[in-house]
Amino acid sequence: MKKYPQRFGAWGESVAEEKILAAGFELVGKNVRTPYGEIDLIARSGETMIFFEVKTRSTDEFGSPEEALNFKKQEHLLHAVMYYLQEVDFQGEWRVDLIAVRGKLGQQQPEVEWFENVIG
Repeated sequence: MKKYPQRFGAWGESVAEEKILAAGFELVGKNVRTPYGEIDLIARSGETMIFFEVKTRSTDEFGSPEEALNFKKQEHLLHAVMYYLQEVDFQGEWRVDLIAVRGKLGQQQPEVEWFENVIG
């Protein structure tokens, strides 16, 4: 059985996935592991590949979800994205977005913010 932090994070990713699909994007990967770390979600919109980092918090007591994507995490994520792009030989447009989820585990309508092009 997964511990609470893993269940909470997985819930946040499922909330983000619903938002991505509702926006009309095609989901092409979930929890994609690379030697540089994991990419939470990968989607396509037309010819553009979008890599998503999902940050989930129940409160802002220790900072907002978007503040959790610090420089070191951005660097790891960028390396993971570059590795993935090389592995699948993708030559088109791409970007990295952040989806911040605030709420309680299982909450029906958590607060969701989508930040586009957070690295670059």
